[in-house]
Amino acid sequence: MKIGLFGCGAYGMALSNIMADNNCEITMWTKFVEEKEAMEQKRGNDKLIPNFKIADSIQLTTSLEETIKDKDLLVIAIPAAFVNDLAKEMSPYIKDNHILIATKGIEQKTGLFINEILEKHLDTKNLAVISGPSFAVDLVTRMPAGLTLASRNEITADKVKKALQNNYIKLRETDDIIGTEICGSIKNVIALSAGMLDGLGANDSTKAMLLTEAVQDMEEILDAFNARKRTVTSFAGIGDLLLTCTSTKSRNFSFGRILGQKKSKEEIKDYLSHTTVEGFYTLESIYKLLKDKKVTIPIIDLIYDIAVGGEDPEKLLTFLVEK
Repeated sequence: MKIGLFGCGAYGMALSNIMADNNCEITMWTKFVEEKEAMEQKRGNDKLIPNFKIADSIQLTTSLEETIKDKDLLVIAIPAAFVNDLAKEMSPYIKDNHILIATKGIEQKTGLFINEILEKHLDTKNLAVISGPSFAVDLVTRMPAGLTLASRNEITADKVKKALQNNYIKLRETDDIIGTEICGSIKNVIALSAGMLDGLGANDSTKAMLLTEAVQDMEEILDAFNARKRTVTSFAGIGDLLLTCTSTKSRNFSFGRILGQKKSKEEIKDYLSHTTVEGFYTLESIYKLLKDKKVTIPIIDLIYDIAVGGEDPEKLLTFLVEK
C-alpha cells in the first residue's frame, strides 16, 4: 500500500512508524528543504521524539506531486493553522483521492473544521479522521493504543485500517466525522483548564470534578453542532480528554499550568512563541463559533476570560462549585 504523508513533526513520524510496521510504502513530505535534508541524514528529530528513527524505507520529499501521485492514501499530519494553505497547494493534483486527517483543531479565521477545509478546496469526498489518546512519544513504543476512525466512506475507512490497524493499534469506527473532530479539538481547550488547576495546586478530587463537568459540556457542544452526543464516550472523547488533561506531556496542559501559576505576561508570551498550543488557538475559534450559534457553554467562556482576557485563574475553583 502506497502512502503520501504530509508532515515530518512528531505525530507524522509516529504514524510513519506504524505504517512502516504494516509494510506500507511511505513518501513523507515537508515544505522545508532544510528539514528534508536533516531528516534524510538523521532519520529523526531528537527534539521531538528522542532516540527515535523513521524507517530506512521511507522516502522524503518537498514535492507535493510526488507525495500525491499514485498513492492509495494521503495522510494530513501538520498543525491546523497550515492546513488551508496546504489544501490549496494540493488542489491541482487531487483526483478523488482517499485522505486521512490526523490533525486536530479549528481554523481561526473561518471557524472551519479540518474536514470542512479539505472539502472546500479539494475534489474529493473520500475523507476519514483519526482521533484519540495517542501522544507521539507513546505510539513509537508499540504499546497498545486506541483511536476513533470516523468516515462516511467504507473504502476510505478500509484503507485507513490497512495502513494503521495492527497488533498494537486498535481502531473503532464511526461515521460521526464532525463529532470526532469536535472532541479532538475541545479536549485541548479543556486541557488548558486542567493545567490551570494543577498550577493552582488543586488536588486530584478537584481535577476529577472538572473532567466530569467537562464531559457534560462536551455533550452540549456536540449537540449544538448536530453531532452525536455518544461520541463523547469514544477514544476521541473521554479517551483523549483523560490523556490530555492529566499528563505533563500535553503542551495544552503545560500552558494551562503556567496560567494557573500566575506567571508574568512575558513568560506566557514566551511560551506561546516557542510552543504550538493548539488549545489556545482552538479556544478563540470555538468561543466565536458558540457565540454565533447563540449557545452558552460557561466553562468555555471562563477559560477564554482567563487565557485571553487575563482574568484570575482562581475563578475556576469558584466556578466548579457554583456552576
